Amino acid sequence: MMEALLKGLALGLILALSVGPVIFTIIKQSIYNGHEGGFSFVAGVWISDIILVVLCNAFTELVKELLEYKKLIGYTGSSFLLAMGVYYLFFKKTRIRVNGNGPEVKLGRSDHTQIFLSGFLINTLNPSVIIFWLVNATAFAVSHTLQQRIVIFTTCILFNIVADAAKVLLAGSLRKKLTAHNISVITKISGGILIAFAFALIYGIVFWSDKVQ
Repeated sequence: MMEALLKGLALGLILALSVGPVIFTIIKQSIYNGHEGGFSFVAGVWISDIILVVLCNAFTELVKELLEYKKLIGYTGSSFLLAMGVYYLFFKKTRIRVNGNGPEVKLGRSDHTQIFLSGFLINTLNPSVIIFWLVNATAFAVSHTLQQRIVIFTTCILFNIVADAAKVLLAGSLRKKLTAHNISVITKISGGILIAFAFALIYGIVFWSDKVQ
């Protein structure tokens, strides 16, 4: 069981250190919207990961069939990233008030829901995330029992939750030193990064399709 625990920690470390649109959006949400916005976003990512882990382990063949629509999922995900990037880069307005602890963003229930859904969709519509969970679920299914796999993936998810929470807290603490102008600049930079990832995802889909053919 210790071996399963260590494998889960290793898998969680790989996931926590992976560079993608999620990590940049976590930082952006935490700086712009504070801890509340950051945790709303990562909660959506966590729910997405949990659902994907369950599906990949329980319905491996179904997920493999879904990957037949990898291009469609990829184009949908890249379109979503592109739309978010354009919105943050050109249209997002910084609505803040200042108190003794620094800039404070006004968040309502609809804001939390929107942020949560953006985290869920960014993670779910990324084919590389689906492939990550499917490949590992398939590999561990061959050589590990159900109990060992539960330990591996539970440990991985919990480690990633702790890592994401740390990212939110660290990024959120920076906002006390930022002005409204600086937060606006960070938002635009984040938008540019999301647009870059969108085009990178499209390129990856086209390149992958060409190699398959």
